[in-house]
Formats: sequence, structure tokens, C-alpha cells
Amino acid sequence: MNSASYVDNLIVQLKSDGIPLSEAVWETACACVGWPYVFGAEGQKTTKDGIEVRKFDCQGFTEWCLWQFGINIKAAGATSQWNNNKFWDEKGTINNIPNDVLVCLFYRSKDDPNKMAHTGFGFRGQTCECSVGVQHFEKRKSKWQYWAIPKGITDNPPTPDPDYRPTLRRGDKGPYVTLMQTLLIQKGYDLSPYGADGDFGKKTEAAVKAFQQANGLVQDGICGQKTWAALQSAAPTVYYTVNIPHQTAIQADALKKQYPNATITEEVR
Repeated sequence: MNSASYVDNLIVQLKSDGIPLSEAVWETACACVGWPYVFGAEGQKTTKDGIEVRKFDCQGFTEWCLWQFGINIKAAGATSQWNNNKFWDEKGTINNIPNDVLVCLFYRSKDDPNKMAHTGFGFRGQTCECSVGVQHFEKRKSKWQYWAIPKGITDNPPTPDPDYRPTLRRGDKGPYVTLMQTLLIQKGYDLSPYGADGDFGKKTEAAVKAFQQANGLVQDGICGQKTWAALQSAAPTVYYTVNIPHQTAIQADALKKQYPNATITEEVR
């Protein structure tokens, strides 16, 4: 199960990659698998199994995923979503469902045929829905009766926000972790042997805490907006080259262990 910050980072990356919106929304939806169902929820953050995630009901799930890419189907429920034709480019019954565009799926209530009982996403024969939590199915179930193409889903992806900086914590991965690690390394914080690998692990957390301490910030190991601002505004670190001649092999080996980036040159006299 992915964290909320992992999915937030994924969305930013998908916007930057320039892939079709159908694929971007579908990948976002599938990245939310395992997140909980809560009636009336539309993506508010919560905690599950010690991980910060988001919670949804069925229409809140489709609404939230599409809204991340600028597509609005906000409504009071699945029925009002379906009934608002301003939300859709096209509608149809399940027997003529398109294959290569993301659609919202619907089926009617058995007790009241004027109401939609449930909604989810369909794409290339698969489904992703939030019923007992977010689930992904490789084969579409027979319960689905109708589909609708969200207005704008065939447009080009929106331009990413160049100033966006997500809150990062241990366990997160992705391009923003790489950026944070690169800034830490540039300021002299040791992330060897992994370097800027895009994986926020124990070594990165220690470096963030050290940086926060040096800059008068709360030492929680979480890269929030204040830590980002300090990382991007702090003066660059000045590096010096120091030569220590006439060391024995044992002394040179000890220096190498103490300073992993040191260059050892053998000189015979």
C-alpha cells in the first residue's frame, strides 16, 4: 500500500512525463489500491496500518483522481455524476464500451432504477473502484451497465507546477526525493554509498535532521515547506582540497575510511 505522499509525487511525475491523460489518471487510481472506503469521503487524509493515506467513497474516488489532472466531475453522488451531462463527452451501455480511453463505469440500484448504485474506473478491460477500499481488477465484472467518458480526458496533459514541492518523509520515493538528496549533497551532507537515488531511507533521514539542526529548524527528519525553503536558499557549501603527504599505508587506509571521498596517491621514495 502506497502512502499519500508517494501518490502525490507520482501525480507530479505523471504530469511532467507528458503521457495521455487516460493513462495518467488510471495509473494514479491503481496507485491508491488498499486505501479505505468511508462514506462521503472525497480524498481526505487518514491513517491506515500506520501509513498516511486518503479515504474515499465510490464517487469521491473517481472525482479526486480526475481532479488531480484538472477534470471536474464533482457531485453529491454517483447518480448526480451520471445525470450531469456537462461532465461527459460521451455515454453508452456496456456492450459498446470503448477500450483505449478511460471511462467512469456505473450500474443502477436494484431498489430504485432511477439511481446509480456505484461507480468506478474502466480502462482496457480492467476496473479500479472504491467499494470495500480501493481495488483493482484485471477483468471487468458483469455488474457494470454503463460508461461515460469524462470531458477533457482525451486532451493533452496539463503543464506541471514548477514551484510545487511535496512534503517528504522516510519511505517516500521519486524525483522529488532525488532533488532533495541532490541539494543535501551539494551542501556537504554525506549520503554515501547510495547518493541521490530517489529513495528516502535511514541515511537520508539522518542528513535531513542534521541539516534542520544546522538551520534552526525542527529536527523531525521530514522535508516540509520550511526545510525545502532552507535547502533551496542556503548558501552553497565551500569545499577545500587538503593534501596530507608522507602517510604510511595504515594511516592512508584509516583516512580513506574516515573520508570516503578522499583520493589516495601512492608515492615510493
